[in-house]
Amino acid sequence: MSHACTKCRRDNSVYFRAYSGEYLCKKCFVRSIEDKAARTMSRYSMVKYGERVAVGVSGGKDSLSLLYVMKKFFDDHGRSSDDLVAVTIDEGIRGYRDESLEIVRDFCSKLGVQNKVMGYKEIFGISMDEAMVVRPSEKMSSCSMCGTFRRRAIDLAAESAGADVVATAHNMDDQLQTFMINLLAGDVERIGWMHPEPVEYAGGMKKVKPFVEISEHEIVFYALQREIPFQSEECPYMNESIRTDLREFFNGLEKEHPGIKNNAYASMLKVSERMKMTLEPRGDKKCSVCGRDSTGDVCSVCKTVAALSLNRSG
Repeated sequence: MSHACTKCRRDNSVYFRAYSGEYLCKKCFVRSIEDKAARTMSRYSMVKYGERVAVGVSGGKDSLSLLYVMKKFFDDHGRSSDDLVAVTIDEGIRGYRDESLEIVRDFCSKLGVQNKVMGYKEIFGISMDEAMVVRPSEKMSSCSMCGTFRRRAIDLAAESAGADVVATAHNMDDQLQTFMINLLAGDVERIGWMHPEPVEYAGGMKKVKPFVEISEHEIVFYALQREIPFQSEECPYMNESIRTDLREFFNGLEKEHPGIKNNAYASMLKVSERMKMTLEPRGDKKCSVCGRDSTGDVCSVCKTVAALSLNRSG
């Protein structure tokens, strides 16, 4: 049985938002996603006029949808496309990354957005495939290793593109999973840095997450409704991460108890705000090896590169 759209009352619905009880037509659904991202950016002052934004675009549904939303946001506010750039990281995963690089290139061309690509091999001297062969042990998981490299690579790509802001497509599900990972690992202090407010580093670069209040499921549906092409194949190394288990756990809860992710996210914000009040400023500590921002004498990137290099030479 079809239902009329709860919002406009004109068109038949294409989506049922279980946690709110709303039936939404295509037009109202896509507008709700775009409006929510815009409200998040406004509420937390993520992007200011005149700032150049580098969007981390991998070729998946989240990042390509974010690029589309950001381009529309810029167009609606009279901003030039030159103030937007897509940065893509080639991890060096044979058979997986090649397809996504082509998808990103074609999509950026269609939107009229510059696309800058940088690879692990050129930055760190080792590809992800090579790193998986020479890693010291499975305790150095593929996702933690790749995440460490990816964050640095996106920063470098954004800097080389003259960006002031790095926007990543982390969604509500990602945030909840990270919260649980930090909690289970005993990294309670990290929870204080999870608030959606922009994180500004010593070099002046800001990190923002416009999709942080939107669920992964709704972003997938948004991409389909906007006919955004994306790579459906998952990373061959992803199942080593506890994130996979947490994703299934939260999805199972949401299916049985609609709205539980929103409630958990609201609770996470409260905890993060409390923890944030207890944190000391990050300061301007630099890595003794690469000279970039670091919480210790040597940053996690240089530690990882050193461990891989030692094992490869040995």
